[in-house]
Amino acid sequence: MTDEALAVTQSVVEDFSERYLESLGGTIETRGDTWEVAIPDNEDTELPAGTLSLLCGTNRDEDSTGEHLHPESEFFQRILREAAERRPTGKISIEAGRDDVVIPQWIKEGDVEVREIQFTPYYDRTAIVVLFEVSIETVSEYQQELLRAIAIDHRSEQRLPALEETFLQMTAIPTNGSPTTAKSSLSESDARSHLSTAQDQLMRSIQNEIDEVHNEASRAADAEVEEYRQLQQQRIQELEEERSKLSSKIDELSETINGSDQDDRVEALKKRKEAKAEYEEVDAELSTLQEQRDQGFPQKQEEIRKRHALDIRVTPLTVTQVEYERGEIDVELAEQGVSRTVTLGYGSGIGTTETVQCSSCDRVLSVENPLNTIKGSLRCRVCSSSND
Repeated sequence: MTDEALAVTQSVVEDFSERYLESLGGTIETRGDTWEVAIPDNEDTELPAGTLSLLCGTNRDEDSTGEHLHPESEFFQRILREAAERRPTGKISIEAGRDDVVIPQWIKEGDVEVREIQFTPYYDRTAIVVLFEVSIETVSEYQQELLRAIAIDHRSEQRLPALEETFLQMTAIPTNGSPTTAKSSLSESDARSHLSTAQDQLMRSIQNEIDEVHNEASRAADAEVEEYRQLQQQRIQELEEERSKLSSKIDELSETINGSDQDDRVEALKKRKEAKAEYEEVDAELSTLQEQRDQGFPQKQEEIRKRHALDIRVTPLTVTQVEYERGEIDVELAEQGVSRTVTLGYGSGIGTTETVQCSSCDRVLSVENPLNTIKGSLRCRVCSSSND
C-alpha cells in the first residue's frame, strides 16, 4: 500500500500504545520485549485496572503469559477503537515557518544549492482528514491495513495525498492527552457528507490492493479446484475398475448358476444378487461423478470460490478538521556564481502544488529526473546529460 498507511510496523504500534496508555495515567516499565503496565482504577477506560504484561516485538507465542501487542493483536485493536471513541472528531492547524517548508524532491536530488526559502501565505484553507481502519481478508490470503488516512479539501473535495502523510506523522491518532487537537467546528451533516466522499476516495485508492489480494485468492481457489478435480478423477478411475471387476464377477456367477446343482445354484444366485446390487451402487456413483466432471464440478467450485471470496471491512475511526495555509514559496537557487529564484505554489502540510518542466526538453522535473543546472535556464539531468 502507499505511504499514507499507518501502523503497518511494530514501532508505530508501540509508539501509539505507549502514548495512549500514558494518557490514561498508566505507567510502563520495559523489560526487553515485555512491558509491565500499571493502569489506575479511576480512569474512564474499559482496559482492566491494575497491572498487566504486554508482549511486544516478534514474540508471537500464543502460549505466553500476557497480552500481545502487535498490529493484528486483539489488545491493540481494543485500545485503537477506545481511543477513537474518546475523540472521534478534532481540529488541528498546520502552519509553515521557514524551517518547516519542504523542499521539492526534484531540487533536493539535483546538483543545485538551495540558498534561501521564503513562504508567503495568501489564504487559509480547510481540509477534512478521515482515519479509516481497513482489513481485507480471505480464507487463503489475509491482509490487514490497520490505519489509512484520506484527506480532502473542504471546498473542492479534491484529495490531498501529501496532507494524509503529514497528518499521520503529526498525530497518529488524537487522544485526550494530545496537545495538537482542538474541538472541531464541523456540523454533523457536513462531517457525514465529507465522510462519504472520503470513503469513496479510500475505495479507489485501495483498489490495487484489493485486486492483488483477489488475484492471490483466485489462484488459491483455482489450485484447490484443480486438486479436487484430480481427486475426483482418481475416484472415477477406481470406480471404473471396481465396476469392471463386479461385471466380471456377475458373469462368472451366471456361468456357475447354469452349470451347478440345486444347492450351489441357490448360493450362486444369492451372491450374484449381492454383486448386482453393489454394481448398481458403483455405477450410480460413477455416473454422478462423470456428469459432475463434464460440467466442471459446479457445486464444489461455488463452495470453494465462496470460501475464497474477499471480506473487505472499512471502519471510519476519526474525522479531523485540518486548517492549512496556501500561498507561494520563493526558492533561491545557486550554482557556481549563478543564482536564480523559482516561485512555486505551496501549501503547508501538502508541499508544492504545481509541477515544473525543463526549459529545454519540457520533461517534468522529478525525483527520477531532477534539476541539473540553472545556468541560462532550468534544465533537467536527462537533458543536460544528452548535451554533454
